[in-house]
Amino acid sequence: MSDNASDFVSVRYMVDDVDEAIDFYTGHLGFTVRNDFAPAFADVTRGNLRLLLSGPASSAGRPMPDGAVPGPGGWNRIHLIVDDLAAEVDRLRAEGVDFRNDVVRGPGGRQVLLRDPSGNVLELFQAR
Repeated sequence: MSDNASDFVSVRYMVDDVDEAIDFYTGHLGFTVRNDFAPAFADVTRGNLRLLLSGPASSAGRPMPDGAVPGPGGWNRIHLIVDDLAAEVDRLRAEGVDFRNDVVRGPGGRQVLLRDPSGNVLELFQAR
């Protein structure tokens, strides 16, 4: 894979602690560090996904004209496809990862939501 930023799909997550976020994404979910400018910013990749981890000191963390301050959390999320959801859930629970819910089944497969250390939601999904 090329290291050209235009070759990735990029998603920005606001995080409370960039180093903690790097450890979470690389240690638990198989991401690789692309750039590390902690404490302000880092980006990590997994396949064609480039996840921008922006801390409070990053330019993305600056207050808006109305005074609102960007922060982590919310319900938008990245969607990671896994081959064996039950095994991933067991592994991540054993590693102390925080889950938002239990596995649910839908028409297309099964999914579960987990949270990174800043409260950003991720979805693990196994197709039918």
